[in-house]
Amino acid sequence: MQRVPIYVHTTDPISWTGVTGQLTGRPEVRVLAEAEAAEAAVTLVVVDSLTPQRVQTLRRLRREQTRLVLVPSTIDDGQLSAAVECGVVGVVRRGEASGTRLVEVILSAARGEGSVPADLLGRLLNQMRQLQREVLNPRGLTLGGLSAREVDVLRLVADGFETREIATKLSYSERTVKNVVHGMTTRLHLRNRAHAVAYALRNDLI
Repeated sequence: MQRVPIYVHTTDPISWTGVTGQLTGRPEVRVLAEAEAAEAAVTLVVVDSLTPQRVQTLRRLRREQTRLVLVPSTIDDGQLSAAVECGVVGVVRRGEASGTRLVEVILSAARGEGSVPADLLGRLLNQMRQLQREVLNPRGLTLGGLSAREVDVLRLVADGFETREIATKLSYSERTVKNVVHGMTTRLHLRNRAHAVAYALRNDLI
């Protein structure tokens, strides 16, 4: 089995020694030195709590195309949301961060899968439901940022229909269809219809 290259980013040398000590020598992973950090498939970010400064660190690491696993001492609902927004795919509380557990989450991250403790996942889902109910639904939007009307139009665009045909099928005017597409592409900074369809497909919206 090919070993997953990982980098351990910590806020203090004691934490670094503790985490790398649990992972060095494990056959599933290869711990990289700081000079090799850019080669990491997965980066473990070990923190006491997710302060604004640590959020900036996550954003910077995300731009380096590495999958992020957060290892916090504590994490509240707001910090959990911030972590997800920064691209974190795995969370392991420091009190639960045995070598075996860390390797499990690292391997999941390397496969592109998420791994979050059940109670944190439940809290995250509750936040998403609250966001949908209190913010998005009143505006006619989905979690992906599209309204039901925009989804209907995009599905037909993806099926190859022209503006006139879409208008007929949805009982809209052609002007309405054009306005829907224009409003959506402008709001989401998409280039054109094809880009809008690609966005919707990537986010499982159509």
